[in-house]
Amino acid sequence: MADAAAQHTPRSRARGTARDAADSPRAGRSRERFALFAECLLAGVWLTVAALGVVTALPALAAACGHLRRHLEARPAGMRQFLADLGAALRTGWKVGLALPVLLAVLLLNVAIARSGLPGGSVVAVLTWAGVAAALVVAIRAAASFTPGARWRDLLADAGRRAVVTDPGGSLLLFGGLAVTVVAAGQMLPLVAPALGCLAAAAVAVERRLGR
Repeated sequence: MADAAAQHTPRSRARGTARDAADSPRAGRSRERFALFAECLLAGVWLTVAALGVVTALPALAAACGHLRRHLEARPAGMRQFLADLGAALRTGWKVGLALPVLLAVLLLNVAIARSGLPGGSVVAVLTWAGVAAALVVAIRAAASFTPGARWRDLLADAGRRAVVTDPGGSLLLFGGLAVTVVAAGQMLPLVAPALGCLAAAAVAVERRLGR
């Protein structure tokens, strides 16, 4: 009996060790996913606060995407790096940051005019909403690929090419993420920050699919 128990104990320990070894990678992946989710929430808060200046919205998105990219690459990723990226994106992209809300305002005004009883207004409204979505998707893709020193004109041109020609599937994914963000904001305002963080993560993921 004692000998059997003595033999059983090492076997039990061996099985336990093997089980722990099998669970260890799984636990590691779970921690990594949870850490990434936490970084998405943090980036969303920073993005929301930095975007309050309206003109700073696109540079703030670029900085949030840069923060998540650094986290995925195991590089230093904190408030200091976020602010540095925000400053770099704002210095080179303030004109784009100003032009985007102006363009969106003009398109939304066009929608309002189309709905005022204009003949064929429904068709015009649909086409205009499609233009709004396309402009936002291209801007998001450009922000996700921003690196300090990059020219926004080149980023937008490349993003437009990817959005339409080389990776329309990624653009559809971002459109879905954008729709979720809008719905979340409409349902409950405090959800804007986490939704924006998840949108930034989706933009980074879409660009990483292309090796960027």
